[in-house]
Amino acid sequence: MLGDLKKGRIAGILQVSRDSVLTVRAPGRASVLPHYKVQLTVSNSTADKWPLLQSVLKESIEGLNERMLPSKPTIAEMNVTTIAGRAYHTIDFILPGQMGFSLLMAGVFGSAFLLFGLRQSLVLKRFAATPIRRSSLIVGELVSRLLFQVIGFIIMVTIGTLLFGFTLAHGFLTFFEMSLLSIPGIVVFTGMGFIISGRVQNESSVAPIANTITLPQILLCGLFFPVENYPHWLQTFCRSLPLTFFVDGLRKIAFEGEHIWQIPRELAGLFGWAILVGFAAVRAFRWE
Repeated sequence: MLGDLKKGRIAGILQVSRDSVLTVRAPGRASVLPHYKVQLTVSNSTADKWPLLQSVLKESIEGLNERMLPSKPTIAEMNVTTIAGRAYHTIDFILPGQMGFSLLMAGVFGSAFLLFGLRQSLVLKRFAATPIRRSSLIVGELVSRLLFQVIGFIIMVTIGTLLFGFTLAHGFLTFFEMSLLSIPGIVVFTGMGFIISGRVQNESSVAPIANTITLPQILLCGLFFPVENYPHWLQTFCRSLPLTFFVDGLRKIAFEGEHIWQIPRELAGLFGWAILVGFAAVRAFRWE
C-alpha cells in the first residue's frame, strides 16, 4: 500500500484504532465510550486528492462529537502524516496521451492513405512482379514508421521534460522502455491502416472509415481524462482498447517507474491486438 501511495495510485492509507475509553457522566448515571485514533498517511503524489479525504474525516468526527459528546472531549483524534513521493504534474497525464494520439493518427491515417495511393498509382502492381513478399513490404513500412515515431517521441519528451517538468522516473532508461512499448503499438495502429487501405474502393472512403476506428479510441482510452470517470458499465470496454493499453503503459513506465516487464497486462493487451491486427492486415493486403 505504501508503494501504491508513493506512485499516486491511491489517495491515502487510513488506520482507525481504539486507544482508550471515555467516561461520560450524566445526572444519575455514567457511561463508557471508546476513544479512537485515526491515522491518515498521504503522499505528495496525491496532493490533489487527500485534502478532500481529510475534510470528510474531520466532518465525520465533528458530527459524532456533536451528537454523542456535545460538551466533552473529542471522540477521536486524527493525525496526518505526509511521506515523500513524486510530485504529480498535469503534464505527467497529458504527455503520454499525446504520444499515444500521435502514434494512432500516424499509424492509421498515414499507412491507409500511403498504401491506397501506391495501389491507385499501380506502384504495388509493379512490386507484385518482383520477388518481394507482401509481409516484407508491411514489415518495412512498420520499421520506417517506427523510426519516425521515435524521433517524434524524442522531441515531445524533451520539450515536456525541460519546459513542463515531465517525469522520467529512471531517466534515459525510462524513455528507452517507452520506445520499446511503441513497437507493438505501431504494429497495431499501422496494421489498422493497412486493413483499411486493402478494403476501401475509393480514396474518399479512407478518412471516414479511419475516423470510425480512431475517434472512439481517442474519446474512451483516457487520453483527456481518466477512464475511472466513465460509467462502470463502459469502463471494461474502455480498458480493452489498444490505445488504452498503450497510454496506460506509458504512464506507468514514465511516472510510476515501472519497468516494461512489470506491466504484463498492458503488454499482453498490446501483443494480443498486434497478433490479431497483423494477421488481418496481411490477409487484407492487395497488390491492385
